Amino acid sequence: MTSSSTVGSSLAAAFAIAVLGFATGPSAAADVRVFTSGAPADIQRGLVRKFADASGHQLVVTSGTLGAIQERLLGSQGADVVVLPGPTVELLDKAGKLRAGSRISLARVGIGIAVRQGSPLPDVSTVDAVRKTLLAARSIVHSDPQGGGFTGAHIGRVIERLGIADAVKPKVTLMFAISGGMAAVAKGDAEIGLFNISEILPTPGAALAGALPAELQNYIAFAGALHAESPAPDAAAAYLKFLASARDAWTAGGFESLDGGR
Repeated sequence: MTSSSTVGSSLAAAFAIAVLGFATGPSAAADVRVFTSGAPADIQRGLVRKFADASGHQLVVTSGTLGAIQERLLGSQGADVVVLPGPTVELLDKAGKLRAGSRISLARVGIGIAVRQGSPLPDVSTVDAVRKTLLAARSIVHSDPQGGGFTGAHIGRVIERLGIADAVKPKVTLMFAISGGMAAVAKGDAEIGLFNISEILPTPGAALAGALPAELQNYIAFAGALHAESPAPDAAAAYLKFLASARDAWTAGGFESLDGGR
């Protein structure tokens, strides 16, 4: 396993870009450049073709760690749509990067525990069961609490709350799901992974053991908005509306409605 001191040592290493597009329709079709963090990235990957067929527009989706995406958008990076945690959207709005009144709430996602497909599923139904599972695991991977994301910071607090930080520290690797954390679980390099459920479900070779119990759970609420300098605001607005209406895709990807329903 890669040690926590070497994982994520540079912004470039932490930043994974997925550019997804399909040539479509008439010459008037626009490219809609979407910037998103890892948790909702696969939802949008699954909608690229459907949106192209419905609108004639081509999606170009860039995904990465929250810190990397935020840094690029606060800089000179151009975009048409952002799909990010609510607090990050608010930050970008205050920085003048978003079109006024364009924000729309989308869905929320919780944290789950992942294992390699085919492995026995550990009991994670209670606080004590999670404690025992983490203590018994030979290796654990989760997002870096210092990496700018909300999930890693919460997992760090959970481990402290469980009173096992010193016991599990030698077997913990800090790695974002999008940068190889979930791949490590799928390959068996890490026995246990703690990531957003939406990052666990699409990973071939990995299985969801269960969500963290309510006492330990933390949800990230995602929102979308139009970039203030979008050259294709109508196409961007059409995508944002399309994304918000894709409830089945959100549910299948491990997200919940913001009132806690599916």
